[in-house]
Amino acid sequence: MKLVVAGPFGVGKTTLIRTLSEIATLHTEEAMTETGRPVDDLAGVPGKSTTTVAVDFGRLTLPGNVVLYMFGTPGQRRFFPLWQDIARGAVGALVLADTRRLADSFEIMDMVEEQGLPYAVAVNRFPDAPDHPVEVLRTHLDLHAATPLLLCDARERDSSLDALIALAEHVLEALPAAPAGPDPAAPVTSDPAGSDPVTSDPATPEQP
Repeated sequence: MKLVVAGPFGVGKTTLIRTLSEIATLHTEEAMTETGRPVDDLAGVPGKSTTTVAVDFGRLTLPGNVVLYMFGTPGQRRFFPLWQDIARGAVGALVLADTRRLADSFEIMDMVEEQGLPYAVAVNRFPDAPDHPVEVLRTHLDLHAATPLLLCDARERDSSLDALIALAEHVLEALPAAPAGPDPAAPVTSDPAGSDPVTSDPATPEQP
């Protein structure tokens, strides 16, 4: 199951994937410079010194042999075309949000909805971030009643795992039911004319 971990700049996507992955994670982080300050606004995230410029990747196996492939995407607008490429083939998205910058999440949620992906929202708890009840956050984020909303700490495995499991369950509920296939126990039948069973080679001539 391919999942996208999305969210605005500096919201904790890389940290969450690193926390959850059962394999060595792939990251494409680069150091931020003074030259890039006008492009990457550090308001609300003053301690951030690196940024993802391509993709983060990790893998997690859940009970029942459900394997989750997590693709983290850059949060800046200039990377949106890259986000669309990474999201191709995904079945759902986990959108991270920050109560210090809730408005920054709207653009990401719009983009996820435009791709037609079911998603869950996980509000990442930062030490200096305002704390609000889930009901208040749901109202401010204008979420559909069926969209899962959780509070999490991307640094803590159990907390992050709860958010990812909530997304996986939501995705499985949203997936269309698989069409029923033939019953493997059903006998092989012949056509009404009494010819050989359907498993016979049609190129073989009938014997007198």
